[in-house]
Amino acid sequence: MSQKQRVLFICTANSARSLMAEALMRDMAGDRYQVFSAGLEPSQADLRALRALKGSGISTAGLRSKALGDVLNDPFDIVITLCNKATQECQSVQGTRQTLAWDFEDPVTRAGLRPFETTLTELSERLKMFLLIQGKPFRARQHSLTPLAFYKNLAEDTRLRALLLIHSQQELCVCELTEALQESQPKISRHLAQLRKSGLLQDRRDSQWVFYSINPNVPDWCLTVLDETQAANAGWIEEDTQRLNNMGDRPERTAKCCAPASATPIDAKETKH
Repeated sequence: MSQKQRVLFICTANSARSLMAEALMRDMAGDRYQVFSAGLEPSQADLRALRALKGSGISTAGLRSKALGDVLNDPFDIVITLCNKATQECQSVQGTRQTLAWDFEDPVTRAGLRPFETTLTELSERLKMFLLIQGKPFRARQHSLTPLAFYKNLAEDTRLRALLLIHSQQELCVCELTEALQESQPKISRHLAQLRKSGLLQDRRDSQWVFYSINPNVPDWCLTVLDETQAANAGWIEEDTQRLNNMGDRPERTAKCCAPASATPIDAKETKH
């Protein structure tokens, strides 16, 4: 696997534009780039910028204002300045393979009803184009879950129990859930298909088996709800968890319940599960 490229965004205060660019880039292409941001005159993260990011379902974890000198321990492949002041005052960062000068209006002084959201949208569109030019298509967010869609998916016993089990176990297949929840395979598969369609789950195929896990694009607030529900109601899925544990480790489980004879085609996408 090739090493991730290191990208640095620079603006004056590292309080809004460069922090939003850092969060967006990590969200779009964090699997391919190590992303940093810094400021010429660092202050502190603007809460309005953080709210704009959270409102778009973008994680703000670890975002803070930093001085340029704090991030220059290792060379960067790409440095992107986000304002004319940074472009004019920032000295060339040693070892940089590519330097780009972008200019985005400061949302702090920008006119309009939603200046931070407007700047966030502009940054997002520019980054999409940048990634396209780099020859590596950006990873689009699969779904933007609304509260109504999220809670509708949780408003059914089997779906909620399955979701909490998958959340606690990291990854489960249909056969494991069939045994743990004591439900039929077709019923489990139907509910998993709905959770996948809504964007709450993702799947991966391993030979003839399909495994489900929480979609990494699920907004942080959804994960918080699942965490708190699980912590406050451990007894509710205790029997389900015990049945799962009684199946042993995955190699044992595969031998017990994932034999080809037990698998029934459900749809064209899941030939075995």
